[in-house]
Amino acid sequence: MGLYLRACKGKKNPSGWKIWWMSFSAYGKQVRESTGTQNKRLAQKILAVRMAEVAEGRFNLPSSNPPRLKDWAKKFLESVPHFNTRAGYAIGVAHLKEFFGENTKLSDISVARIENFKQSRLASGVGPATVNRNLSVLRRMLTLAARQRLISRNPFAEVELLEELKHRRRPHILTWEEQNKLLAVATPHLRALIVLLTETGLRVNKEALSLRWEDVDFKNSQLMVHDSKTIAGRRTVPLSELCKAELHRWKKFLGSEYSRYVFPNLDKPGNHILCVRKTWATALRMAQLPYFPIYYLRATFASRLSAVGVPDTFVAQMLGHSTTSILPSYAKAVDEYRRDAIRKLDELRKSEVAATNLGTPISPTIN
Repeated sequence: MGLYLRACKGKKNPSGWKIWWMSFSAYGKQVRESTGTQNKRLAQKILAVRMAEVAEGRFNLPSSNPPRLKDWAKKFLESVPHFNTRAGYAIGVAHLKEFFGENTKLSDISVARIENFKQSRLASGVGPATVNRNLSVLRRMLTLAARQRLISRNPFAEVELLEELKHRRRPHILTWEEQNKLLAVATPHLRALIVLLTETGLRVNKEALSLRWEDVDFKNSQLMVHDSKTIAGRRTVPLSELCKAELHRWKKFLGSEYSRYVFPNLDKPGNHILCVRKTWATALRMAQLPYFPIYYLRATFASRLSAVGVPDTFVAQMLGHSTTSILPSYAKAVDEYRRDAIRKLDELRKSEVAATNLGTPISPTIN
């Protein structure tokens, strides 16, 4: 029983990193498992924890044959329900397999190797945010494996994510003047989408483009988001006067029975639009504005709410971010605060644009 050093070789580590392994007896069997660290003092603490678990009967024997990265990654991706999320994870998995090797056992992924993966990705020219997304995928995979006792422990207990804020690009916050220019040149469906995004902060693809008319409650000036990126994203969003009027006008233009979707595919009305990237880029060019992603309109909504004094906690909740500071038992008060926030947004817009109109009326044709 004790600790011993063992080299952990891999594709990116021909010489081998030396990791502390521990050997101890549990329930009449000899157990050998990696501590995942090069720090002997930390390895001793991990061994002490294991021995305490054995003594108290809380230790579960890890799998004697932990899965390999390629097999576990495949099962992990198959368990992700949302297509877009799964596609994003698949990109991260590809980088992980390239660095660690497809046939690497999960138990051989140590703190040292993860740290080397971070440095390797940074050296390739990608930013900290991209590296963190890759690390998040690996952390989820190893957490699930540890829960199922396929590995003894998750090495991410000792891994820190990279600092992103100082490297992150600041989003372009749309000014009222820029919004006027955009609405004046936008196609009818893009105009309706721009107003919806700047007045509600919906996520473009997951929430706005897939929105259905049945989820828009004109009578109570609100819409329901049923399908979102997160559970917190399923929410009720109040509609401003401008947003409600624009959606009314867009629905009248389409015809009430044209499609169940607010933004239908004109060639296949039974489906919704999947992307507006080209239309958005064209509108920016026509308005003589520099290119920026349409999802920055979500940041514009948040910025305008903050400008009228809405607390950050409520801004986050209206955006559909997870927050534990608002208890479900106060749902009615929260709904009223949301409506008050949208009223303030209406007042801000009116004060900014005075008696001017936001853009031109909807054109009778769709380009």
